[in-house]
Amino acid sequence: MPNKQTHYDVIVIGAGPAGFASAVRCAQLGLKTACVDNWRNKKSQGRLGGAHLNTGGVASMTLLESAKIYYQLNHEIAKHGIHAESISINVPLMIQRKDKIIEDIGHKMADVFAHHKIDHIHAKARLLNTRQVEITHLETQAHSLIEGSHIILATGSNPATLSCAPIDNEFIIDSIAALNLKEVPKKLAIIGAGVVGLELASIWHRLGAETILLEAQENFLSLIDQQISGEAYRIYQHQGLDLRLGARVISAKKGNKKVTVEYQDQDGTHSLRVDKLIVACGRKPNTGDLAAPEADLLLDDNGYVYVDDNCRTNLPGVYAIGDLTLLGPMLAHKGIEEGVFVAELIAGIHNPVNYDNLPCVVYSEPEIAWVGQTEQALRATGEPVKIGIYPLTATVRALAMGKTEGMIKIIANSENDKILGVHIIGTQASELIAEAVLAMEFSASSEDLARTIHARPTLSEAVHDAALMLKYLSESK
Repeated sequence: MPNKQTHYDVIVIGAGPAGFASAVRCAQLGLKTACVDNWRNKKSQGRLGGAHLNTGGVASMTLLESAKIYYQLNHEIAKHGIHAESISINVPLMIQRKDKIIEDIGHKMADVFAHHKIDHIHAKARLLNTRQVEITHLETQAHSLIEGSHIILATGSNPATLSCAPIDNEFIIDSIAALNLKEVPKKLAIIGAGVVGLELASIWHRLGAETILLEAQENFLSLIDQQISGEAYRIYQHQGLDLRLGARVISAKKGNKKVTVEYQDQDGTHSLRVDKLIVACGRKPNTGDLAAPEADLLLDDNGYVYVDDNCRTNLPGVYAIGDLTLLGPMLAHKGIEEGVFVAELIAGIHNPVNYDNLPCVVYSEPEIAWVGQTEQALRATGEPVKIGIYPLTATVRALAMGKTEGMIKIIANSENDKILGVHIIGTQASELIAEAVLAMEFSASSEDLARTIHARPTLSEAVHDAALMLKYLSESK
């Protein structure tokens, strides 16, 4: 319920990573701020954090950590001279652990709001015009109005659907339900072998499900560096994931407690029966009923909010950030940076987001992480490049951990040595990429990385060694 206050300097609609960061930064800058959000947890209670915390990246990563432990106990610890018997799994308890972590983070976020005196209004919000927001209280459905000098739209995204595979969240499920299963499916199919599909496959395959990924595109992970995607394909296939490319699903029907999936590829039409089918074909922006028709908020044909380079919509004083726009990919940290940027912009500070140095991560096992441009993109534009590659099989720490799958790939301009892209597949790639992002943010050369002393033995020295490969390459010419 809103306080007696009805006018704010800033109203933020949405409390996911982007909205939360924006509201906090606004308050830190002395702006009277309200944040309206309608997310409910399993107990129908209001919770901050949006999809990223509750049903997305945090939830997925938490379950993957549990799955990795289970897999290691069953398949990897014998190499360490450790023997264990009767290893069992309790999926409901695993889900409870995930929910408890989410709940704890949600409480901490609420404490941050309280500390900064941000009014958290648990309700549905709709933009009426450049200054007014209609509030619909979830319990009573009563309406009220609040006004803001500035309004920030940050309602995030939700899973996309397919007409050929209608969701019933019992047998044909979306990515949200896939993180709340009560037991491990014996046979599981996933539509989509992108980031979400791979992350879900990494969880349930490690917990024992026979897992098939049906990807409509002919190329695997086509947007990332082709050498890395090729290595990923090889590793995941070796792990036992059944990756079927060029597989376009044409129908999915439930019956006799199974799902029959029909798909087409270059060899014709095929059918398979599975216990569960997960639809993981991407996400769409939450812009349905976000604004009243008379507000004239400009959207594109796919429902994204039109914004300029400063996240300004076509309406004066109204901004859109995070998954609502096409400025950069749908990533939590991208939304956070935009949230801070817009808050500071409102306060008269201009620190734009550097989309060129935005790290991307696939939380599979091993992880994939990258920043900057791919080799194929650079060669397509005629950029003179040199490439340094270092395999984790030659890294002492990786050998000791038994995690030697993968590589570090650094791409630099062959004339001035500026780092243009870094691509990693391997354990803890999400942590290793941070050094590359920092280096590129300061326009470092590959020699700068090569001359930076790294502790040994560590995984991070593989980044150093990849840079050394570039240095040796330059010296040999």
